[in-house]
Amino acid sequence: MTTSINLHTQCALFIACILWVFSAPVLAHSGAGQVGGFVSGFMHPVLGWDHLVAMVAVGLWGAFLGAPAIYILPVVFPLVMTLGGAAGIVGVPLVGVEIGIAVSSVVIGLLVAFAVKAPLWIVALIVGIFAIFHGHAHGTELPHAVNATTFAIGFVVATGLLHLLGIAIGLLVAAPGGSAAVRVLGAGIAIVGVKFFVGAV
Repeated sequence: MTTSINLHTQCALFIACILWVFSAPVLAHSGAGQVGGFVSGFMHPVLGWDHLVAMVAVGLWGAFLGAPAIYILPVVFPLVMTLGGAAGIVGVPLVGVEIGIAVSSVVIGLLVAFAVKAPLWIVALIVGIFAIFHGHAHGTELPHAVNATTFAIGFVVATGLLHLLGIAIGLLVAAPGGSAAVRVLGAGIAIVGVKFFVGAV
């Protein structure tokens, strides 16, 4: 019975990922129009699938790796993201932002799918590099915001919550067969990332 439930869970997760692939992509940063304050900043990563899947993937990988990564990655990503955001605000150019965001989903998704474990500093470095791209994309939106401060707070809070969502899902590894389910979800995230990559290039 347990095996059957786990199989159903894995299939459901995989189907959900496939549906993501065949749905129309919504990018979090259109680069056009004026944006608002906290609510706008909060919804920025939540409604943008390119950001959402990458941030959930960070939480998933952290949960898969366990302590201390489960605590450190959700801190590293937002901190480095703010540096990338600051660069975007002041107009520091960064080549291939959209591609970097898409690749983050592919790489971190595959790391989860293949249950890759690495020294903490390497894990933090990988997550930090990708956080720069996500932060830069957010930062370029800030000058157009009605209230840049509350907009920034909004997207940082949303980012943290998405990491927590990934961690919560990742804790399925504690359940029988859960590890396989999380790895399937990681593969699905990588597939979604490939679609974003194709759209970015």
